[in-house]
Amino acid sequence: MFSGIVSHKAKVSKVQNFNDFIRIHISTPKNFNNGLKKGASISVNGVCLTSKDNGITNLKFDVIEETLLKTNLKSISKGDIVNLERSIKASSEIGGHLMSGHIHFTGEVKKIFEKENTKDIKISISKNYSDYVLEKGYIGINGCSLTIGKVFKNQFNIHLIPETLKITNLDKLEEKDLVNIEIDQTTIAIVDTVKKTLAAQKS
Repeated sequence: MFSGIVSHKAKVSKVQNFNDFIRIHISTPKNFNNGLKKGASISVNGVCLTSKDNGITNLKFDVIEETLLKTNLKSISKGDIVNLERSIKASSEIGGHLMSGHIHFTGEVKKIFEKENTKDIKISISKNYSDYVLEKGYIGINGCSLTIGKVFKNQFNIHLIPETLKITNLDKLEEKDLVNIEIDQTTIAIVDTVKKTLAAQKS
């Protein structure tokens, strides 16, 4: 599990293509790998990946077809900047909201509103998940725990503070970029329960 509070940005140093998976090499910041065991879960752009062959300042991840189909890692390349977060401990302070690292869909950046120190971004919503995107609710964008702004028919806004822009790769987003989106599981449970209750009352 993760908190959605991205701790570091890191650069992709190499991408290897195999028949049914890719291997991503990431150059990690100083001290990020301290105490990290082989097989640990790491959030990479919000995707829960298993680390292998950890070095002092690098990580490797094998990403299979199912993950590539559902995330923006399918278009990742050398030199790209990704968000990183190590999994939380039972004693960790959760500054964002609990996230599993299981991406529901990718959204397209439709519009970016640049301000002096902040930024607003409008992102598309998959029809299959539009019922779960609610104003003031939680959402995970590239592994960042964010509060949803105004929701439209097939799009929603997010509002980024200077600290988020500084620490994460959301500052580098451009129109038509794809972002990984994880819907809050509590929201899904509540909405589905309400739907079932209303359906039962009508039957």
